[in-house]
Amino acid sequence: MKKIEAIIRPEKLEDVRAALERSGYPGITITEIEGHGLQKGMIQQWRGEEYRVDILPKVKVEIVSGDQEAETIIQTILESASTGGVGDGKIFVSDIAEAIRIRTRERGQRALA
Repeated sequence: MKKIEAIIRPEKLEDVRAALERSGYPGITITEIEGHGLQKGMIQQWRGEEYRVDILPKVKVEIVSGDQEAETIIQTILESASTGGVGDGKIFVSDIAEAIRIRTRERGQRALA
C-alpha cells in the first residue's frame, strides 16, 4: 500500500478532487496548511506599499491506495494540479505497513475499499 500526499494550490483543490473522483478514487483527506518552498513566499501590494508574504496558503491532499493504483493517482494529480508556474506544489509517496478499518477490523487492502 502507498500513501500519496500532495501539497497543491488552494484554487486547484476542486479540479484535483473532481479528477480523482472521475478516476475512481473518491476517498481523500484534505487539510488546509501554510508554508513555502524554494520561492520563499511572494511580493504583494496593498495601498501602494509592497510587502512580502513568506507563508502561503496551501492544501494537502492525502490518499492511501494499493500499490497498483498509486501511479494512476499520481498522474491524475499531476495533470489536474499543474498551472506550470512556481508554487504548484509537490507530491510525496511513502509505503504504508498496515491499514485497519475500525468498524469491521478488516486489514490491508480490504480496509481501503
